[in-house]
Amino acid sequence: MFLRASKRKGISTVLTTMIILVASVVLGTGVVIYGTSLFQTGAQQQAISTQGIKIWVNATDATGLAWGAAGVRNSGDKLVSVDQIIVRGTSVPFTSWYVDKNQTRVTTDNYQSQFVHTGTGPTSLMKNATLVSTDCSTQGFTAAYLMQDFDGTGAKPTVCLGKASGPTALNPGERLIVYFKVPSGVLSSVDAGSQTSVSIFAGQTGNPTSVTVANP
Repeated sequence: MFLRASKRKGISTVLTTMIILVASVVLGTGVVIYGTSLFQTGAQQQAISTQGIKIWVNATDATGLAWGAAGVRNSGDKLVSVDQIIVRGTSVPFTSWYVDKNQTRVTTDNYQSQFVHTGTGPTSLMKNATLVSTDCSTQGFTAAYLMQDFDGTGAKPTVCLGKASGPTALNPGERLIVYFKVPSGVLSSVDAGSQTSVSIFAGQTGNPTSVTVANP
């Protein structure tokens, strides 16, 4: 007695190939979309923008006494720390930064102002503005600080720039104004009117900017 051979039902070779092909395409598309999403998210998370960058060097001072100023804004959606200011390839130490990040004082008007040079004193430090709406000593400043007013009348809030000791953190949307003394020897009196590079960074975020050196 012979046993009857049974026919087993299975997926045809053509159908199997199509399933594998479709699965590969779907999987590949998912990987690309996921990778693109990660890249875009990372690019959007950390970003800063700068405005009003200024560099001044005294054209009659043989030592090359130079100061700079800039506005920095966290234009991303993640906390950043402004940690580098580089002028012509030389890093400006934190002890030469004077920063205000108080959003009540660093208003949009103040942030978008033309930053001014108020002259330097015997110790090469920038002088305080003479017309200010509020003296910074009344706002708790006891250590070294600079007072600036950008409309010349004292109508705008006084910017109180305290001496920095390290990076300055900014939440998304926050702004800061910084004045900084350029290290000796980086610029000289003959650089007035020429172009120089200024780079401001928060971690890996930032860009070099070409700035015309002004004579205060």
